Amino acid sequence: MRRETAYKLAGRHHEHRARGTGLIKQRELRFKPTPPGQHERAWRALSMLEGVEVERTGRELALTVRYSVLDHSLEALEDALREAGFALDDSLYMKLVRALVYFTEETQRHNLVSPERLIKQSHEVYIQAWSHHVHGDHDDTPPELREYR
Repeated sequence: MRRETAYKLAGRHHEHRARGTGLIKQRELRFKPTPPGQHERAWRALSMLEGVEVERTGRELALTVRYSVLDHSLEALEDALREAGFALDDSLYMKLVRALVYFTEETQRHNLVSPERLIKQSHEVYIQAWSHHVHGDHDDTPPELREYR
């Protein structure tokens, strides 16, 4: 039996998204000091992306981006900036932060698109599947004659 069939038989619905799941992310992008002016060019480039809000911070070489994890990821945004020639901060601290953020966003995206797991109603799947299939375990004896007294 396919997993989707099992979920339907158990009465699970997966079309809705839970509210307050932290889909909107706010991240800080840090740039290297060279080449000069890249901070401003990156702000203009990111501002043109649909679904991405960009703000200048108090730091000279940093931008704050806000996006939905369903539409964008920090890894994709940073890869696009690197391909466009921007130099991002590659300090050890930033590498660790990036690795953690990449992992958590990827995991969250994966969990949002996968269906809920059947935990407490797994027996219902088999009961309903059994009752929907034609099988040779049907007894034509009337109920009053089936009971032994």
